[in-house]
Amino acid sequence: MTLSPELRDRAYRWIADDLDAADREGMQRLLGKAMVGEQQAIDELADRMRAPLSFGTAGLRGPVRPGPNGMNRAVVVRTTAGLGEWLAASGKSGGIVVVGRDARHGSEEFHRDVAGVLAAAGFDVRVLPRPLPTPVLAFAVRKLNAVAGVQVTASHNPPADNGYKVYLDAGSQIVPPADREIEAAIAKVGAAVVVPTAQGWTTTGEDLVQSYVDRAASLTRSSERGLRIAATTLHGVGAETLREVLARAGFTDVHLVAEQERPDPDFPTVSFPNPEEPGAADLLLELASTVDADLAVALDPDADRCALGVRERDGSWRMLRGDETGALLGERVLSTLDRTVHPDPLVAATIVSSELLSAVAAKHNARYDATLTGFKWLVRAGDGNGTGLVYAYEEAIGHCVDPDVVRDKDGISAAVLACDLAASLKASGRSLLDALDDLAVDHGLHLTDQVSLRVEDLGVIGRTMARLRAEPPSELAGIAVTVSDLRPKADVLTMRGAGLRVLVRPSGTEPKVKAYLEIVEPVADAAELDEARERGRKRLSALRQEISALLG
Repeated sequence: MTLSPELRDRAYRWIADDLDAADREGMQRLLGKAMVGEQQAIDELADRMRAPLSFGTAGLRGPVRPGPNGMNRAVVVRTTAGLGEWLAASGKSGGIVVVGRDARHGSEEFHRDVAGVLAAAGFDVRVLPRPLPTPVLAFAVRKLNAVAGVQVTASHNPPADNGYKVYLDAGSQIVPPADREIEAAIAKVGAAVVVPTAQGWTTTGEDLVQSYVDRAASLTRSSERGLRIAATTLHGVGAETLREVLARAGFTDVHLVAEQERPDPDFPTVSFPNPEEPGAADLLLELASTVDADLAVALDPDADRCALGVRERDGSWRMLRGDETGALLGERVLSTLDRTVHPDPLVAATIVSSELLSAVAAKHNARYDATLTGFKWLVRAGDGNGTGLVYAYEEAIGHCVDPDVVRDKDGISAAVLACDLAASLKASGRSLLDALDDLAVDHGLHLTDQVSLRVEDLGVIGRTMARLRAEPPSELAGIAVTVSDLRPKADVLTMRGAGLRVLVRPSGTEPKVKAYLEIVEPVADAAELDEARERGRKRLSALRQEISALLG
């Protein structure tokens, strides 16, 4: 590939319009190398200058670097100007907008740009006082009756990334067509250097943070507190808030992984700061074993996701799958619910999550809804507004346990409820594993797994989905299956047979095709559990091998 005049000119224009001196200098150096024929520089320049980051229902997310295809001050300023124009066109001029951030590279500068552009546009901008978990921002939007909220975060993405997450006035993430309308408004914004900014924003007091702490701490259902907890926040911003919430709730025997407690945007102890990733929770499980903990808790860097670790009956430790935690917390919410406050409760999970929660809901005479993937849909379950919603989860360790005040996943409040459940069980000589066994006896043993195809060429994703649609399997693991296609509603294929379900879809955040597997084994009684588990594991292993081959 050679440096084309068109690519060179677009790079020149970007440099001229960029408002950040360091980014301008970096792009100038890169362009200089490209102009003398350095192939690596030409390739990198082409990558940075290709189509702008797409503004989707999760806002923006991408590597921190100059150019339209990266997260940088120019992109943040233009995005915020477009968001402000859209809010004004929606009749929300002058309303409150809450701005928060995590501690990633660029977050401090980006959140000031967001606040400055919105302040200049006439909004009442309230900036959270320091880097804080994303759920605090979601809480603040509802608490302050804001017209919108912006959190600068890349959640559990790799260290090189940052992002820009938008909430609307109900405190929930945006959904179509708002995302496309905002993207269109961004496209009309001129150069970042001419976008007006102002210093007229207000930094909120600690009382707002304490309101969140008080609410999260109040979610316990029992008075049992005899629990030793090991926890990690994976170098993110959740440690201080998690510790304070647990202490306020009465859980004081808490041990954090020291190497991962302080925010560090380089994430030095993990290659991928997501509790679901292999190895990410190793230090947590080591700590849990060392301190003889009763429960292990892992939050992702912006603390909106929560994973639990438990001690197996042989003394070893493992992390629960998101579906296992989802069923446990769903059962806990429904079995302790005040029906005078929630007479017609609704629980929800995504279509790629286990169907166990549906059976749990039926047992408790509650409504159940399976939504498209993402909390933007979960909190709108049922009637499209989430009326009556008391609990929602997705298998990717996201749990919404208090939708009345946080209309998004919240790892900290989920941790409180999990600790409360574990303490109650411990007081009666039982564990989370015993509670999972109870669910298996009541509803059948549900075993889940995932198979992912990570790609370098994004075109492989579309070709893989097209191939599966053209030549779907007629059976899987020796069981006849029927295949249904959710297009145009969603790019998802569902394969279902007796006691078996597989869903295949492109990932919304990573270059992957993902397959979600579920096996259901009937269980006659507790005495048959071990046999049922062995049968189920064999079936799941066979299914996994077939799906791996199917994806290629």
